[in-house]
Amino acid sequence: QVQLVESGGGLVQAGGSLRLSCAASGSIFTINTMGWYRQAPGKQRELVAAFTSGGSTNYADSVKGRFTISRDNAKNTVYLQMNSLKPEDTAVYYCNADITDWAKRIFSYWGQGTQVTVSS
Repeated sequence: QVQLVESGGGLVQAGGSLRLSCAASGSIFTINTMGWYRQAPGKQRELVAAFTSGGSTNYADSVKGRFTISRDNAKNTVYLQMNSLKPEDTAVYYCNADITDWAKRIFSYWGQGTQVTVSS
């Protein structure tokens, strides 16, 4: 069993910054991919930023140049630094990870979500 615990959401004014954290714990042999998605009211969940299995990063076009994903492999933690926030960034942000456990099974896990609200 694996748990993803997110933190760092909140309310910020447009132009401000927030930093999200997501820590994975449990039966982890290796983390294959890990990243952030978001879902705004009435919209589909979308990729924000993620590390691929090869270690490269993918970003949504809407956040390029403003958001930065980083990670601490020793802590099984991924971060999302969000700068120059806009009202349209308002959403629930979810951490996602594809993890191989010690039984060599691969599962996709989701965090509980953290609310990010950007006021204009």
